[in-house]
Amino acid sequence: MSLPPLTHGCWKRLVSGGAARLKTDQLALQLLCSRMERSDAPLDKRVGEVMAFFTRFERILGREIAQLNTL
Repeated sequence: MSLPPLTHGCWKRLVSGGAARLKTDQLALQLLCSRMERSDAPLDKRVGEVMAFFTRFERILGREIAQLNTL
């Protein structure tokens, strides 16, 4: 499964509290999402950082990527 484009709304929802609905066992992803929700950084920067993480670890985040459209 491929990643949604950067302009897809799921990324903004993920960094703005949607991570609570994301079912994952990946500790690194849980920590990243938690940090992004608490961050004061601009929304676009947070979205970019999360998408970069998903891009880098795309092959092990298949289950999580499948859930992105449901956020």
